[in-house]
Amino acid sequence: MAEATLYLVSTPIGNLGDASPRALETLQSVDTVYAEDTRHTGALLRHFGIGTTLRSLHEHNEAARIREVLAAMRDGLACALVSDAGTPTVSDPGARLVSAVRDAGYSVVPVPGPSAVTAAVAASGLPGDRFAFLGFAPRKGRPRAEWMEEVGRLAMTVVVFESPRRLGPLLLEWVERGYGERRCVICRELTKLHEETRHGTVESLADYYSGVDVRGEVTIVLEGRSGDSAREREAQRDEALGLAQSMAIEGSTTREIAQRLRGEFGMTRNEAYELALAAEGTR
Repeated sequence: MAEATLYLVSTPIGNLGDASPRALETLQSVDTVYAEDTRHTGALLRHFGIGTTLRSLHEHNEAARIREVLAAMRDGLACALVSDAGTPTVSDPGARLVSAVRDAGYSVVPVPGPSAVTAAVAASGLPGDRFAFLGFAPRKGRPRAEWMEEVGRLAMTVVVFESPRRLGPLLLEWVERGYGERRCVICRELTKLHEETRHGTVESLADYYSGVDVRGEVTIVLEGRSGDSAREREAQRDEALGLAQSMAIEGSTTREIAQRLRGEFGMTRNEAYELALAAEGTR
């Protein structure tokens, strides 16, 4: 292991056979492994006969652990960060740690591996050349409403996580918002014994899961917005141009404007830069 390095190690999302030789070698060789749930990761390490020191790192103690890891880095030690399953920092704690380690001038090395996001996209049959991962839906209020609106306006494939007990209500809300005819794929317990991948429209899946006791980890892949009328497309373009002009007046760069338009309106790079450049005349 390289000295003073933080390794981001992807771990199996279910099937332990998906653990790569490089991941296991890294976990064996570092000085300390930091994990969201030490009980879960402890079982993984024991399964492979790895006795590396294990410490917790979760949303409630991340600030303290950052100081601890940086102290280890100063001593030339190597550490690894893992999540309960899949790739660290993807809808899991750790991003602040990664940023702090980089800012302090130390190396951060990813050890790629399993990811429920890419596994679900691959199994969905929906376009995977461009997709947006939006994590978990906020529970309530304005954040949830804005999240739902973002799901609705994106023209690319959308991937989200959801808890089993909130899957049914989420699908029903999508139906209420007019997304019922979109193609959708529910991936449950990926790579595990009871793995299930169910295809259909949002409406048909909402009907099915309204009467089912759902268990296990759930990843949802949703078809992007399509089939808008010319009038709707023009209205969206006008809205995007208005935002671009406001940002230009406030001093935002062309790149900043284009990035915002791509994120909020699901535009291609060329479309976003075209509007960003058109807005420059308002400076």
